[in-house]
Amino acid sequence: MDEKQMYIDGQWCASSDNNTHDVLNPATGETMATTPKATLDDVHRCVAASKAAFADRSWSAMDPAERGRVLNRMAQATYANAKALAAIESSNNGKTFREALSEIRYGAWTFEYFAGLTDKIEGSTLPVPGNRLNYTLRQPVGVTAHIIPWNFPLQLALRSIAPALAAGCTVIAKPASWTPLSLIAWLEAMQEAEVGLPENVVQVITGSGGLIGDALAGHPDIGGIVLTGGVPTGQAVMAKASEQLTPVTLELGGKGANVVFPDANLKYCAKAICFGIFMNAGQMCWAGSRLIVHEDIHDELVNAVVEEVGKWKIGPGMSEGVRIGSLVHTDHRADILRMLEEGLKQGGTVVTGGAAVEGEGAFMQPSIVTDVASSNSLFQEELFGPVLTVTKFSEEAEALALANDTPFGLLNGIWTNDLSRAHRLARDVQSGMVSINEFPITFPQTAFTGWKQSGIGIEQSQDALRFYTRVKNVNVKL
Repeated sequence: MDEKQMYIDGQWCASSDNNTHDVLNPATGETMATTPKATLDDVHRCVAASKAAFADRSWSAMDPAERGRVLNRMAQATYANAKALAAIESSNNGKTFREALSEIRYGAWTFEYFAGLTDKIEGSTLPVPGNRLNYTLRQPVGVTAHIIPWNFPLQLALRSIAPALAAGCTVIAKPASWTPLSLIAWLEAMQEAEVGLPENVVQVITGSGGLIGDALAGHPDIGGIVLTGGVPTGQAVMAKASEQLTPVTLELGGKGANVVFPDANLKYCAKAICFGIFMNAGQMCWAGSRLIVHEDIHDELVNAVVEEVGKWKIGPGMSEGVRIGSLVHTDHRADILRMLEEGLKQGGTVVTGGAAVEGEGAFMQPSIVTDVASSNSLFQEELFGPVLTVTKFSEEAEALALANDTPFGLLNGIWTNDLSRAHRLARDVQSGMVSINEFPITFPQTAFTGWKQSGIGIEQSQDALRFYTRVKNVNVKL
């Protein structure tokens, strides 16, 4: 068992009271490592160090092009260590090695993208009356806190760390208690590669999400907070941040739908539906957990999805040929099975799966439930696991109403070869992202954003970079 430390104020250290948290391998239930359970004193020390690192201007006032070169070196070091980091993440999170490797390489790509934007953070010159010069500056917000979820532990950390650094901010990253190991290993790799980050520009603090996240969200010296997590956590962080009027970006839950019309390519669609709900064992905010399918092709498509997922091997994420790894924790699996049982009392037919996989670990069968009404909790609530619900429709207007009939609005998919229909639905569906004839898909340069209870603000793209800067207007009387 490895005794890991957190990185605060220029050193790898234990918590101030030496308390630790056990980190498990969910595929075996074995303890992999321990990490510090930070105290409030550790939080204050961490924020003070980050504030001082921002104030000394060695990072915030660095030539933007040079800052971009640092980010590029971080990207290359991430690529170079991707396989080792993926092995850690697979073992700690339960996902397959292939998925972990792809996600970490995506994180490196994100650093490359924002490295190219460091010298393109621009203000503007404004025409005003009289003999005056009026212009705006975009300046970094200062210390940023990043509260990271357990489902994509490193990729989602890098997704927000990259634009924060590109803008000249300093970073405090708080990984989930269940899955802190890949982020710790990544920062160790950055230090070993000597990428050129000044001391304390990036710190990692570990411990209780409630205690540490709450303290960071309400701290007066935090300039911006980024959270990926569930709706209740987002509401709590937003409430705490409101005490200091601290800006927040919240990427929260989802209940994505794939809406499939009779003219869709069903064979390709079936594979994408499986990928969109059973990848990462369904533990994704942007999962396509609802299948809304035209009645004329319902049976054909359901049979194709069942056949496809039947080929997906379940097992430890590091094992050869595995397509569905372990859930992150047995407690989480118990929550999913409880919600599934409650939903089935309201209706629905399990056509495959529906139970835990017997034996050690937190494995669960990929599950498909047909005949699910829109009033059913399985249709409305995010289970965050490998459960797909299926609902029929007969008319386009009905399909749109069903797609929009949830409190969430993150990513929806539309499957049709009728381009007029595709663009019409893309316009009218109530979600921050829409994907036509593929699912799921995103890129570092495209906005990752949710409507309704799926969140506030934007990750990825140039819009994300704007969150980490604030506008200053300057007026000069000539």
